[in-house]
Amino acid sequence: MIQAITFDLDGVYFPDGKANFVKAIEALGVSHDEVKRVFAGSREMNELYKLGKMTDDEFWGWAAKEWQLDSSPEELIKILIDSYSVDPNVEHAVKSVRQKGYKTLICSNNFPARVNGLQERFHFLDNFDVAVFSYEAGAAKPSEEIFKELTKRSGLPPESIIFADDDEEKLAGAKNLGIVTFLYESFDTFVAQLNELGVHV
Repeated sequence: MIQAITFDLDGVYFPDGKANFVKAIEALGVSHDEVKRVFAGSREMNELYKLGKMTDDEFWGWAAKEWQLDSSPEELIKILIDSYSVDPNVEHAVKSVRQKGYKTLICSNNFPARVNGLQERFHFLDNFDVAVFSYEAGAAKPSEEIFKELTKRSGLPPESIIFADDDEEKLAGAKNLGIVTFLYESFDTFVAQLNELGVHV
């Protein structure tokens, strides 16, 4: 029996933030490949910052140097947060299933500046019962470790939890633990998949 639905943030709750941020940094004269290398593909982002081994100031100070920008960490973080918007359909779905008695969970590879900035701007955490972030857990999707932390904090068995992500590779650890997983392709297909599992938004 399904008791909880886990929502991804980037690409789902916040649909276009990453792409908008890349464009905003490109507008400062940095090439697309360079923005992506630092923000999405670097060891500093994926093995240090998102795992809580690098502070906001350390990462964004490093990023500014890599991009050869005379911007402070605070300025880059502001550009990042300004790039995000909420998908109102997903926000409504979160509130709807929560009102019907399901626990609403977050499992996200993330870093403090983004989580804190988006919370300050959108108060999104107010809609969730449990939020597990990679920088707090010291582990990132698709590892089983972050999903073990999710089940532990939710207080629920894995088979009672749904997890959807827009990146299929991120589903592996959850699937291995017995969490019900599927690829997030669009809001309409997401709702249809929930309906098939007996969860009506």
